[in-house]
Amino acid sequence: MKKTLGNVSTGGLAFSSKIPYEQQALLKIRITIVNPVFEAAGRVVWCRKAFGNFDIGIEFVEAKDSFKIRMVEQICRIEHYKNEIQAKEGRALSGREAALEWIGKHAGSFEQEAFEKVEI
Repeated sequence: MKKTLGNVSTGGLAFSSKIPYEQQALLKIRITIVNPVFEAAGRVVWCRKAFGNFDIGIEFVEAKDSFKIRMVEQICRIEHYKNEIQAKEGRALSGREAALEWIGKHAGSFEQEAFEKVEI
């Protein structure tokens, strides 16, 4: 079942779900918009009712996955930037061109910003 990713932190992530999850439940996290698909094991650390849905907080079971998810987040942001430039300016950027522009503009402010509309 696809979920909307809310944010990514040093040790985990949060997402919105139509169903609640019990604390300590183990989940398989898959982010399919990157190739290869990002997969990691996560543990539910909190579940809160919010606007008719549930916000779910996940901690990664393996510490190495924290670094990997930050890289996946950057890739998602660069892809979003590439699509945004195409829509707003009509410029078709390659992945490399989009990455270089995005890094030049946003890499310094990347830390702890939230994803928007990324499906997991």
